Amino acid sequence: MFLKDKKIVVMGVANSRSIAWGCAKALKAQGATLIYTYQNERMEKQLAKLAEPEDMLVECDVSNDESIRRAFSTIETRFGKIDGLVHAIAYSKKEELTGDISNVSRDGYGLAQDVSAFSLLAVSKSAKPLLNKGAGIVTLTYMGSERAIPNYNVMGIAKAALEASVRYLAVEFGKIGVHVNAISAGAIKTLAVSGVDGYKGLIRESDSRTVDGEGVTIEEIGEVAAFLVSPLAAGVIGDIIYVDKGVHLT
Repeated sequence: MFLKDKKIVVMGVANSRSIAWGCAKALKAQGATLIYTYQNERMEKQLAKLAEPEDMLVECDVSNDESIRRAFSTIETRFGKIDGLVHAIAYSKKEELTGDISNVSRDGYGLAQDVSAFSLLAVSKSAKPLLNKGAGIVTLTYMGSERAIPNYNVMGIAKAALEASVRYLAVEFGKIGVHVNAISAGAIKTLAVSGVDGYKGLIRESDSRTVDGEGVTIEEIGEVAAFLVSPLAAGVIGDIIYVDKGVHLT
C-alpha cells in the first residue's frame, strides 16, 4: 500500500480495456484516492460504469485550455494538493495513420500533436502548483516513436514529441521534487489501437516477439505506472520505461 492516502489524477480511461484502466486498478490496489478526468458527457457515462462511489470525476477536454484550467481548479477546491498524474491520452484522425507520411495533412498533423503531445505540457502546467513533493507524472508512449511502424505514421511522430516533452518536463519539475517519466507500452488491443489498420496482425507480431510468447497486459503496465507515480521512483527522472515483455529488444 505504498500509495495509501495519495491522491492521483488519471486521465484517459475510455473503457475496461484501456491501459489507463489498468493503471487505475493498480493505483487503487496500492491505496490511492483516484480523480478521473473525462472529455465529454459520453465518456463520463462510460467512466461512471467503472469508477467507485468514492472516486471523483472531473470534466477535462485537453484540447481546450479553459477546460484544463477549470478541471484543476475543481480538483484543488476538493483536494488541495495531489500526489501524481497519469496521462494516457492520444488521438489522431484514422486517415492520417495510413499511406505515405508525406501525405499527412497540416490539420491532421497538428491535431495529433495537440492532443497526444502538447496536452501533457498543458495539464502538467495546471497540475504543477498542486503537486506535493515526491509526486510523479507518468505518460504513455509506444515504440512507434523510434521505429517506423506500419499504419502508425503521424502518431509515431506525436509520440516522439511526447517523449521529448517528458525529458524537458523532468528537468523543470525535478527542481520542485516531482519526477516525470513515460512508459513505452507493448501492443495491446485497446480502443486506440483498434483504429490502426491491421492492428490484429500488429498485436500478433508483438506477442510473438515477447520473451515468453505472451503479450503484456494492462495490469502489468498499471503496476509499473503505480511505482512511477510514487515516491519510490523519486530517483527515476525523465526515462522511457519499456513495459512490453522484451519486444523492443529484438
